[in-house]
Amino acid sequence: MARIDGSESVLVSIFCRDRVGLIAAITSRFFDIGINLGDTTFAVLGEGAEFTAICELPEEISIQNVETELRSLAELAGGEITVTPFQLGSVHGSSGRITHRVEFTGSDQPGLIERLSDVFQSVGANIVRMNGEHVPAPYGGEFVLRFAVSIPEERVSSCLTAVDNTAGILGVKCRWWDAI
Repeated sequence: MARIDGSESVLVSIFCRDRVGLIAAITSRFFDIGINLGDTTFAVLGEGAEFTAICELPEEISIQNVETELRSLAELAGGEITVTPFQLGSVHGSSGRITHRVEFTGSDQPGLIERLSDVFQSVGANIVRMNGEHVPAPYGGEFVLRFAVSIPEERVSSCLTAVDNTAGILGVKCRWWDAI
């Protein structure tokens, strides 16, 4: 991939055991070798953790250098690390701008994510981020599903009404707020 302005965009994906200090260890190493982070996500998945970022590499740093540096971290021992060229734009467009956050709580059920994500799609809203997790509750477990979405301004009312109606049909609670 050709370097632009002396840097190369790469996608760094890490999956490893979750532990305290994981993000600090990864980002500290990136800082030490001159890597600039772009869009970045982190999530705990069960006992594992997933870190993904678009990174700008300085000209003197290769993909192999990044992999070697990451593999040297004790916090990533036994983890899966991949660094690949990122050939898409590294800055998201308007459909990646979060306008609303929507949260659903209730019992888990097959098809819940599919039904709710279909509602967003049907009104032209883009899901920018999604997080689902089982959390302890006073009377057993509860499923919490959070969406960060980009809803076109002219469709906000119809989208949120449709989302709320679908949640009611599915027997889950729904709340939302503006992200802007």
